[in-house]
Amino acid sequence: MRFDVVTLFPEMFSAVTESGIGARALRNDLWRFAAWNPRDCTVDAYRRVDDRPFGGGPGMVMLAEPLSQAIEAAKAADERPAKVVLMSPQGRPFSHAKAVEMAGGDSRHVLVCGRYEAIDERVLASLVDEEISLGDFVLSGGEIAAMAIIDACVRLLPGAMNDAESTARDSFADASTGGLLDCPHYTRPESWRDMPVPEVLLSGHHANIAQWRREQSLLATARKRPDLIERARALGLLSARDEKYLKQLEQ
Repeated sequence: MRFDVVTLFPEMFSAVTESGIGARALRNDLWRFAAWNPRDCTVDAYRRVDDRPFGGGPGMVMLAEPLSQAIEAAKAADERPAKVVLMSPQGRPFSHAKAVEMAGGDSRHVLVCGRYEAIDERVLASLVDEEISLGDFVLSGGEIAAMAIIDACVRLLPGAMNDAESTARDSFADASTGGLLDCPHYTRPESWRDMPVPEVLLSGHHANIAQWRREQSLLATARKRPDLIERARALGLLSARDEKYLKQLEQ
């Protein structure tokens, strides 16, 4: 898996290349990374990458030529085909399923991080294959969104995590939970600030523990993301026992 990032601030990506899981996976050659700065593709003394929008209005627009040259250089850096993805609040929301798709196989993605008010629409029309959003809000640029996507994908790679089961048990990822939110977790000490660990987790009774975790997962999802309950129900992923517990919660 390789990520090429087109950004005016390549130094920001040290967060995923020089620390944590991303850095370890990079050292182990599980993925590759390169950054491409549109300023390096400028020809004027000021290395200008933006200008005022035609038709007036607030903000500045990223110039088409330096941005397109950076994208094309990133695509040409490896013989494998690359999908060009623009970080944009207008894009489709990123999800665990999308992370699995992007991390699969010998994939290549060029992540384009816009800045200012927008990028020139002609770059979007001619070079961008897909737009991805982290949600219905606006960031100062696409770098934070790109780092989030990289982190979500890298941790899915075989060998990236010390315990492969960790990713399989994540919220949204565990097929056995029907894509519900994860249950609460506890560790030592058994009592902290007068708050004890639930007795069932200390019982050693695996069936009771499994049932408690399932119910807690249903409870957390019903409280925080009821839309996921409805999705699981529509997909037929809730058992009769699940439905009975949810009815008790409603009452």
